[in-house]
Amino acid sequence: MLLTELRTIYERDPAARNWLEVLFCYPGVQALLFHRVAHRLYSIGIPFVPRFISHISRFFTGIEIHPGAKIGKGVFIDHGMGVVIGETAIVGDGTLIYQGATLGGTGKETGKRHPTLGKNVIVGAGAKVLGNIQLGDNVRIGAGSVVLRDVPSNRTVVGIPGRIAHPSREAVDFLNRENLPDVEAQVIRVLFDRIKSLEMQIESLKAQSASPLAPERAEYSHHLLTDTDHFIEEFLDGAGI
Repeated sequence: MLLTELRTIYERDPAARNWLEVLFCYPGVQALLFHRVAHRLYSIGIPFVPRFISHISRFFTGIEIHPGAKIGKGVFIDHGMGVVIGETAIVGDGTLIYQGATLGGTGKETGKRHPTLGKNVIVGAGAKVLGNIQLGDNVRIGAGSVVLRDVPSNRTVVGIPGRIAHPSREAVDFLNRENLPDVEAQVIRVLFDRIKSLEMQIESLKAQSASPLAPERAEYSHHLLTDTDHFIEEFLDGAGI
């Protein structure tokens, strides 16, 4: 298990120099080692001790993993400060979790109340995956997103609340930030294009009208539209920065 996780870190983190550095200086690795022990004790019904081990782990690593959470092989918690994984969460093999991410619940429900992640999922920094929901294999969750619903395999989710950015079955290259879409900007762009189309139709109707606008009013309208267009274009060009 440990060898699998070390191999995963070497593959995903170019800053990893040697196994000694990874073992003693990577809080994500240390938190998972603590968790493996705590989860085994928790599984056989030993009281208090598993939670105390989890508490010690949080103190030293800044990562809180409930002993009841099920963590697969090759999971990598990068940096890790502020990561929270709830009691009934299930994390699939090869998952990558960045700092500040939460796999939590949405209230005081009993039973299965935390998310289930498939294999090779990426949870971006500060993302929140909440409730008893299912995330398929190869799902990408954008930084800061809040996911409250099931996500099929091979999808990219961004925004608050989380929306599937690519309806197709191809997930984008999540680690390349240039490929991560801004859904809100895309919607605004569509609305802006529709408004422009309606404005063109109105201008066409005005040209056919027998009573055109007064020159001074037409000039004011033209300047207003020009200024508004410039403002919107600046916003859309800067979206996602």
